[in-house]
Order: sequence, then C-alpha cells, then structure tokens
Amino acid sequence: WSRQVDVDNQPLPGATWFEEGYTCLPDLVPGATNVLTAEMILKAFHDTAFAKATAAVQPVKGTTLVNLPTYYELQWPAEGFQPDEVDTTTLVGHRVQIKPTFQSATYVFGDGTTFGPTHSDGGVWPTGDVTHAYPTPGAYQARVDTTFTGDFRINGGPWTQIPDTVTVTGPTTTITVHTAKPVLVH
Repeated sequence: WSRQVDVDNQPLPGATWFEEGYTCLPDLVPGATNVLTAEMILKAFHDTAFAKATAAVQPVKGTTLVNLPTYYELQWPAEGFQPDEVDTTTLVGHRVQIKPTFQSATYVFGDGTTFGPTHSDGGVWPTGDVTHAYPTPGAYQARVDTTFTGDFRINGGPWTQIPDTVTVTGPTTTITVHTAKPVLVH
C-alpha cells in the first residue's frame, strides 16, 4: 500500500492509500507462510513445454505445382504438452497442475500469406478446409502457429481458467512449388 507524498516524503494532506500489489517473497516476512500468487501461476503457464504443432501437407513430401491447392493439416508431436495433457509442478510447496487448451491455429504459408486464426485442424483432400495455392514457383517455409489457453488447479482443487494465452511458433516445413506444362504424348 502507498499514498502520495511531498518532496520530503511526508503524506500530502487528504492523500488516500491505494494498493500497489502483492509481494512474491512472503518467506522474507517474519511469521509469513508461503503464498502462491496468480503471477506465479501465469509464469508457470508461460513456462509450460507446449507441443509445437507441425503442418502436414498434401501433395506429400512438400512438392506441389503453381496454382494447385495444397492441403494443410495440423498434427501434434509426441513431445511437449498437447491440448488436455496435464503439466504438474510444485510452486512454494503447492502442487499446481496446468492443462493447456487449444484455442486457435494460424497457418503461415511462407509466401507472405496466412490463414487464421481458426479452430480448424485442416485436413487432407478432398475434405480438408485449409488450402493454399501458390501463385509462383519457389521454395517456401510454411508452419502452423498455435495459441493455447488453459486451466489450472492447486492441490487437486477445482479447475480454474487461466486469464491469458500463449502462442507457440511451429517448426517450418519446406514447400517446393514447380511449374508444369502439359504435353501430349502419343
């Protein structure tokens, strides 16, 4: 708590007290017990080793033709915490569990265009709903960035929503785009 003071550090007449924040170091206060703060939980959420989704593409092996729709599909790797997997840590003597929730994906096509944010995982031909046709030949670095929200609970208590998000940049996939000319063969 603090209030306005003059240059001699004396309270101004009529100055009221206002709250500045909380201490994260209650163990330095004699007789205080360890206090788990919302800031600690938010930091643990941001420090979670989230899974880095990859962008699987079709045609396979990342080779396509100019103006041919390339289908994208979000895939989760085994490494990292995927949506609904629970990360458990201990903060100031309390068991804290964090459960990431998939909020959205942004598909980055590598040619300056993106799709999203969307809730779609994409998919394969013919029903996939995340496609992109490259207008010029070249090699493009495509990826999918995922945004997580999440829930936490302390010592097995009720789940509570985390009032924040984390966006994780996915690894790139090289998309090679070629031109082709039709040729009649006899």
